[in-house]
Amino acid sequence: MRFEFAFEKKYLPALAAIGVTPLTAKVDLSQKTLDARFGPWRCRTSVKNIRCVSRTGPFSAVKAIGARGSFADRGATFGTTTAGGVCVEFREPVKILDPSGIILHPGLTLTVADLEGFEVALREAAGLDD
Repeated sequence: MRFEFAFEKKYLPALAAIGVTPLTAKVDLSQKTLDARFGPWRCRTSVKNIRCVSRTGPFSAVKAIGARGSFADRGATFGTTTAGGVCVEFREPVKILDPSGIILHPGLTLTVADLEGFEVALREAAGLDD
């Protein structure tokens, strides 16, 4: 299954400047893997590594737009809208923002267009109860 990001038009120029466009940002989910691409950034992990899925938001633009890391919980965000997203927490932290893998992230928030469909599909693929 492919999920597209929900791009807020006013943020398109800033996102395009860092290589994130509707053509370079997508989330592919299979029964085995979660593969999120966000311009030059990527998060790929087994669905068995997903321990929790929850809806979050709305957000302020400062906390949501772009590829971001949180100092508070070390989570990452691939953000294209302030309306909301789906937070995916991992059993084992994964490489997301730092290509060297020195900094690993325990979670990733994704601002996809179909929040409900994505949340349901993630839960099903990961074998999580509602």
